[in-house]
Amino acid sequence: MADLPAEILAPEYYRRNDERDDAAFYVAPRLVAHIDARAIAATTTLYREILRPDADVLDLMSSYYSHLPEPRGAFARSVVGLGMNADELARNPQLDAYAVQNLNRDATLPYDDASFDAVLCAVSVQYLQQPVAVFAEVARVLRPGGIFAITFSNRCFPTKAVAVWLSTDDAQHLELVRAYLMAARGFERIETAQRNATRSGDPLYAVTASRTIAML
Repeated sequence: MADLPAEILAPEYYRRNDERDDAAFYVAPRLVAHIDARAIAATTTLYREILRPDADVLDLMSSYYSHLPEPRGAFARSVVGLGMNADELARNPQLDAYAVQNLNRDATLPYDDASFDAVLCAVSVQYLQQPVAVFAEVARVLRPGGIFAITFSNRCFPTKAVAVWLSTDDAQHLELVRAYLMAARGFERIETAQRNATRSGDPLYAVTASRTIAML
């Protein structure tokens, strides 16, 4: 794997082929799975490992399904979704509440400090134009020791993915997300992994981190 350039967080790396308002792109609900069944299963397995029954969970960049284990009550006390399309979020049976927000326009999460035990971001990190600012907000809303889990595959909407994502490979994507966490500060025990072994179908990669006990 080639090293990532030192200036990897520079704004020019986060331009997109389609710079039109994201709200227009997401106006129509997409009630489809964005990864295949095996990758979804790998995501659910990860969540089963990191969640607990009393966890308050934020599903960041959520859509119409959150891939949480069932029964949901065995792995989360409450689940809040933040996404781009109200119809998708309203149809998500795993959410207790939701809000619509474009994080590329406003990176400030609409939640109090230390509100959640876990924040999940499934197959969406490639669209963030302000990833470090968003990750810093995740650290703020997580409780000390809380878990941040970012998963992704090799699929995306190429016109909306940021330039750096499109110009790097899967292994570099893991290091890129690690760089976001390091730059955001407030995280420790960062781990990267491919969660499913596959010669065909969608790979599933994950980066997990814990919110530091004391914010830096």
